Amino acid sequence: MITEQIFGKKNPIIGVVHLLPLPTSARWGGDLQAVMERAEQEATALAAGGVDGIIIENFFDAPFTKDKVDPAVISAMTLIVDRIMSLVMLPIGLNVLRNDAITGLAIASCVGAKFIRVNVYTGVMATDQGLIEGKAHEIQRYRRELGQDIAIFADVLVKHARPLGTPNLTSAVKDTIERGLADAVILSGWATGLPPNLEDLELAQQAANGTPVLIGSGADIDNIGELMGFADGVIVASSIKRKGNINETIDPTRVSQFVEAAQEVVEKKPEKVKEMR
Repeated sequence: MITEQIFGKKNPIIGVVHLLPLPTSARWGGDLQAVMERAEQEATALAAGGVDGIIIENFFDAPFTKDKVDPAVISAMTLIVDRIMSLVMLPIGLNVLRNDAITGLAIASCVGAKFIRVNVYTGVMATDQGLIEGKAHEIQRYRRELGQDIAIFADVLVKHARPLGTPNLTSAVKDTIERGLADAVILSGWATGLPPNLEDLELAQQAANGTPVLIGSGADIDNIGELMGFADGVIVASSIKRKGNINETIDPTRVSQFVEAAQEVVEKKPEKVKEMR
């Protein structure tokens, strides 16, 4: 599995660093040093809490551009990711919102990051940024041109979006993997903070046929044991922040509690996991 290659285990727990508004975004505050310092603190808190990897997002840049971000955002994210990689000895990934996978690959190639997340990789989704078309071909071609082994984690029917038409989840997963050549797929709820349902996770697992299926939103200490019974890893953000508030900073205690709960079902109850599946 690609997860074993990157994280050294089949079922990684990936924490998220939500960057404060970056230059040219609507809420940019004019102090890049403050953005960098908070990002460093959050990455350190995630590492101390025991996560297996970190993904860095320009989360607070909303409202997002549909695809290409501003060069100032690219420069800022490159500086921040490079700084974080010098602080923590964990695999690092990027998600350049809303859907700038090319920039994600470019930054990852320059700083040595291991993976990117792509919100709309195949198909067409109606979003608050308008219609976003998947560009799997362009992304794969650019990765080949860069000559870097950067994994592509692709959302299927991503949150905060609706597909044009009513595609079958099984078909969407298969297309993302077999035709889009994604290295892993991500399943989320309909919005930030909402988990995917268990039925969808089970369908995705069956359709993925051995390709990792990751939980992309909504996991918390109360539901992670159940969710991980149907998934190969989790990306977590909101529930490990102070008071569970998306606008707060990472809480190391919440991180360690979440990691312990997730590892319990994967490592201490393997037979239960098999039965759930």
